[in-house]
This record gives sequence, C-alpha cells and structure tokens, in this order.
Amino acid sequence: MNPSYIVIPLVALTVALIGGNITSAGMYWYETLTLPEIAPTGSIIGAVWIFIYITTTIVALLVWNRFPRDDKFWQIIGLFVINAALNAAWTFVFFGINSLVTSIIIAVLLEVSVLWLLFKIRSVSRPTALLLYPYAIWVAFAIYLTIVITNLNL
Repeated sequence: MNPSYIVIPLVALTVALIGGNITSAGMYWYETLTLPEIAPTGSIIGAVWIFIYITTTIVALLVWNRFPRDDKFWQIIGLFVINAALNAAWTFVFFGINSLVTSIIIAVLLEVSVLWLLFKIRSVSRPTALLLYPYAIWVAFAIYLTIVITNLNL
C-alpha cells in the first residue's frame, strides 16, 4: 500500500483536530461577540470545514500520486504546507488569542495561498483544481464575515 494514502489524511486530520480544539476552546468568547445575521451557526461552519478538509485531502492525494515530480510539483507541496500553517494560524489568532484585526490579515494570506494553489494545480489538472473552489469561496466569505464581526465589535 502507498503510504501517502495514510500520511496525507493523517496530516489533514491532525490540522483539523488542532483547529477544532482551538475553536471549541474559543467558542465562549465567540458567543459574546455581536454577530451579523449572516453568520452561520457553529454546526454549519463545522460541516463546511469537514467538506473542505476532505476535498483538500483528495487534492493533496491526487497531486502526490499523479503529478510529475517537477519544480511545479514541489511548489504545490510547499503551498500545501504554507496553507496548512495559515489555516492553523487563523484559527489560533481568531479563537485562541481573539485578535480580530490580525485574523483578517491572516485570512487574506490564507485566501492568497488557496488561490495560488488552485492556479498552480489548474495548470496541471483542471478537474483536480475544481475541488479547491469551495475552499476559496469559503475563505473569501470568512474574510468578509471577519471584517463585519470586527466592525461590529470595535
């Protein structure tokens, strides 16, 4: 059996569990904020992130197992690492240390990393890149929502 089918999902699961634990610990603070009416419930947010982690894991597996091992491949792998770090950083900054303004900056960087991944992957496989569109859309929505929450709570 190819070890990537174990390692890549385990990495994704680890990032998701760390993020989930930080989010759970910060929910009390989050519930004290003034939220806009468009703010989704925690269960919707959780369901969307589960979907995003699953699709991103599939993309990582496709890249690792089907893309040629050229410079572009290693750039994509590096982008996955940067993306995971930014994803974890946003969760820590927003839910862990409750810094709204800094979380906006990190969310924008996260969106840039998702779009960069999408375009790099798209140049090799458009169907694989399509799996990242929900992630890009969700992060764009999260940026908007974070800006609105910040403005409501200053």
